[in-house]
Amino acid sequence: MKNRFNITILCLFIMMGCRNVTAQNKLTVQQAISAALENNFDIQLLRNDSSSYALDNSYARAAFLPRVNATGGLVFNNNNQKQRLADGSKRESKGVRSNTLTGSVQLNWTLFDGLKMFATKDKLAEFVRLGELNIKNQMVTTVADVINNYYNIVRQKQLLKAIEEQMGINEERVKVAEKKLSVGLGAKPELLQGKVDLNAQKAARLKQQTLIEQLKEQLNQLMNVELNTRYEVSDSIEFATDIILGDLLGAVEKTNPQLLLTKKNIDIGKLTLKERKAERYPTLTFNTAYNYSKTDNKSVINTFTPLYNRNNGFNYGIGITVPILNGFNTRRQIQQAQLDIDYLNIAYKNQKAKIDLGITNAFKDYELQKKTLALEEENIVLAKENVYIALERLRLGISTYLELRETQKSLELAYDRLIAARYNTKLAETELLKLKGDLVR
Repeated sequence: MKNRFNITILCLFIMMGCRNVTAQNKLTVQQAISAALENNFDIQLLRNDSSSYALDNSYARAAFLPRVNATGGLVFNNNNQKQRLADGSKRESKGVRSNTLTGSVQLNWTLFDGLKMFATKDKLAEFVRLGELNIKNQMVTTVADVINNYYNIVRQKQLLKAIEEQMGINEERVKVAEKKLSVGLGAKPELLQGKVDLNAQKAARLKQQTLIEQLKEQLNQLMNVELNTRYEVSDSIEFATDIILGDLLGAVEKTNPQLLLTKKNIDIGKLTLKERKAERYPTLTFNTAYNYSKTDNKSVINTFTPLYNRNNGFNYGIGITVPILNGFNTRRQIQQAQLDIDYLNIAYKNQKAKIDLGITNAFKDYELQKKTLALEEENIVLAKENVYIALERLRLGISTYLELRETQKSLELAYDRLIAARYNTKLAETELLKLKGDLVR
């Protein structure tokens, strides 16, 4: 009897393992993460913003260079002139033509502006780092979404296998009921109930297959690949084994992207304050220009008017602008910049407290789920053995189908708890690594 029991179990598992075999490629979680990091739209948008910051920063040194402008013009005049002089004489002429050519090259160089240009240069560099942190923050969020979505597919796939295992048991149960009915030892309601339960499992399998396809489409969107891309995922959920609460809390200020973003905004706020304070100081500029002008009069009606006149020359000098009163606008801007820094400091402390709390609670949940998982791993072995014993007893005619249904229900609940414990453990682990910022190196 024992050998027959073992053969029955082996046949059931072989039958379930051979179902729904496909030739689809297997997608690992690492491949899904790589595809998302490369193609995800949110990350691409932030990369574009970061490139914009980098472009601005590449021109930061231009603030220290002089401004040089050139102007030029050529004017043709055709005028009617009429003059009355002090001695009473009059001069009048029509069609007086003249040409005027002008040109100028001007240089303006700010020598001192209260060191504002240095603060602006440093600020542009900080914006580049801010852009990089924005990308990392989005990458961490995207990786967490990919991991959760991927392992949700694995979870639903495991539930599908559990349903198929129940179907295998129900199919065996229907066969036993048909055999008993054919020899006059069974009742037709038992056979009908077995078929009803089997059909219910088939409906559950269809629903589960649809849910898996829907989750795959969500993962396709995260990876930014074509819809209806087909692949298979892993059959199991892997867990990290080196998560220590002290390490998480100790490193969070240096690794959490959100805290690093707030820190960087504080640094930018301090540089903005320097810019505002610099506006209190005088601005010293060096100015120089080369000017050229030429006038060619074709005719004149005044004998003292030159027919040809040309001027060209070089000039230079220093200018200073001293702020005296501008409606206290500079003081208002300085106070506003300081308030912005104070706000960001408070926001950082608040954010740090929330993240510490989130890590602590997530770690407790992680520990709870690991303990629950260990218990459910033990329970599933007991539930499986109980079902197959009940099935053997039914086959031998020493128990009823009601007993088997009860054991099947226990197995179904055990599978639900076990698979949920696996997935919840992975969710807690992912949340911990997300809060630490370790999902992206």
